[in-house]
Amino acid sequence: MIEQFTNEIVQLVNTLPPASIYLVFFLIAYTENVVPPIPGDLLVAFGGYLAAESIIGFVPVLLLTTIASVIGFMSMYWIGSRWGTQIEANPKRLWLLRFIPLKYLNKVRQWMQRWGLGIVLANRFLAGTRSVISLTAGLSHTRLMPTVICSFISSILWNGILIGFGWVVHENWRLIGDYLSIYGKIILAAIALFIIIKVGIHYFRKRSSV
Repeated sequence: MIEQFTNEIVQLVNTLPPASIYLVFFLIAYTENVVPPIPGDLLVAFGGYLAAESIIGFVPVLLLTTIASVIGFMSMYWIGSRWGTQIEANPKRLWLLRFIPLKYLNKVRQWMQRWGLGIVLANRFLAGTRSVISLTAGLSHTRLMPTVICSFISSILWNGILIGFGWVVHENWRLIGDYLSIYGKIILAAIALFIIIKVGIHYFRKRSSV
């Protein structure tokens, strides 16, 4: 289904004038932050290929996708800030949250208590937890302007890497999807391992104190 969606977007982009292509990439970058199943990263890399072909500009697509990513992040931040109590009490009340792995919610909150806005700064590089991070930032009521700035830095670095790779590999831009998949699995495995280790340490200390 994801591959079909990607193909449909590529076909659509190939029929559009440059101005409309920018709009498509803006919407993709925004929606990917709100509905995680959308393969936004791969399509942003496709933007690098289009830039290499001089169909669109490298800097404009980078800025637009970055701004869209920040707006998407802050949209989830607002949801967390506005409906935080209801989300924690009954997360299924908001249909949008069905797409978000809320099992990481408490863990991300612990990360933010320990590392603060550093988690927001790293959010784009933490595949599988981005929406949870933005939601948790809202739940935690992190300071607004520092949150926006950290989100912007994270987004422009990550999108710059994706668009740059798309530019370099050119017509082989779809291969980036394979590497993104591997990267995402590594990140999720690392998070799971981190949780297991933390639980193990806590259990061992509890047993030792008895």
